[in-house]
Amino acid sequence: MKKFIALLRGINVSGQRLIKMSDLKILFEKVGFNGVETYLQSGNVIFTSKETSTEKLSLKISSAIKKQFGFDVQLIVVTLEEIEQVIKKNPFIKKKKEAEKLYVVFLSEKPLIENMDKLNSIDYAPEEYIIDEKYIYLFVPNGYGKAKLNNNLFENKLKVFGTTRNLNTIKALFELTELH
Repeated sequence: MKKFIALLRGINVSGQRLIKMSDLKILFEKVGFNGVETYLQSGNVIFTSKETSTEKLSLKISSAIKKQFGFDVQLIVVTLEEIEQVIKKNPFIKKKKEAEKLYVVFLSEKPLIENMDKLNSIDYAPEEYIIDEKYIYLFVPNGYGKAKLNNNLFENKLKVFGTTRNLNTIKALFELTELH
């Protein structure tokens, strides 16, 4: 059995697409996952599975959510190793930026060069970002709620789905998964 983390996008935000974490846990168990644990109300689920394809796991989960709750939820499934690398490779940690102002956008796939070039042609200062394959590392000095560099902007410019988590959540998910 391998450990995974499902990062669901856009549930329990602004009173829309509500899913209680206890119901989400039951759903994950019902579709055959083991060791299911949720973290926060924003759609972070730790689980183990015999299946090793994160794409197949994502499809299985999104299909089960659609069937159970009646709406589509985009999500990305990552491994414990991926989360560990995201933390270790975060260039803003190395630059000693304030942890509470650091975020990572997990992308469904590596964006095309031409889309990255369009994004890079605009100055977003004082906000900063660095794209590394399927991850975007963010530093937002005025907080994410006021950030120009947000999930919608990246999706629109890069033409790929993404979901964002703050560094503290990512670290907590890593620790919980490691203990799990």
